[in-house]
Amino acid sequence: MSERTIALFGGTFDPIHLGHTSVATAAAAKTRVERVIFIPARCSPLKGFTPRAGDSDRLAMIALAAAACDSFAVCDCELKRPAPSYTLDTLRQFQQEYGPGTSIRWLLGADSVPDLVHWHRIRELIDECDVTTMLRAGYEPPDFDRFEPLWGPERVAKLKRDAIETPLIDISSTEVRKRLAAGEDVRGMLHPDVIDYIQRHGLYR
Repeated sequence: MSERTIALFGGTFDPIHLGHTSVATAAAAKTRVERVIFIPARCSPLKGFTPRAGDSDRLAMIALAAAACDSFAVCDCELKRPAPSYTLDTLRQFQQEYGPGTSIRWLLGADSVPDLVHWHRIRELIDECDVTTMLRAGYEPPDFDRFEPLWGPERVAKLKRDAIETPLIDISSTEVRKRLAAGEDVRGMLHPDVIDYIQRHGLYR
């Protein structure tokens, strides 16, 4: 039996906003994880575009947002790894670092569930960790059953079991970038220290 549980939360975080930290807080409480580790991606193999802010800036902004919660941390492992960087590689790195006494969850937004069919060696990922889908309150859960012919009933049952409801926070990084480019107010969307960092470094203009 695992002695501790951590959660890994990957994404471009361009920039990290209060929606990210709010759902991470809710997920940590519901799954009783010891720590949520934010892992910025250099470039998603599926999305195929480069983030607007550089790696060091996104990492710095995540660190500022994470500083508000003792259970949050940030790791730059995917920024250091040669592209393409896959979730399974990151999972196995943490499994090796933390050892067999640690159980690992991978936090996933519900809107990313349809893309799971394209993830690198997704069956192994489901088998080796708890892929925890964060369902948006008030929205219907994804149709996990459609994956049963591909991955089998046991994996689908595991995905369903690990799904949790998180608060509906209507914020997107795309909208934040648009507002910043237009010089509009983003208070209530970003941590104040992140806003200050963006302004001092002239990001997203």
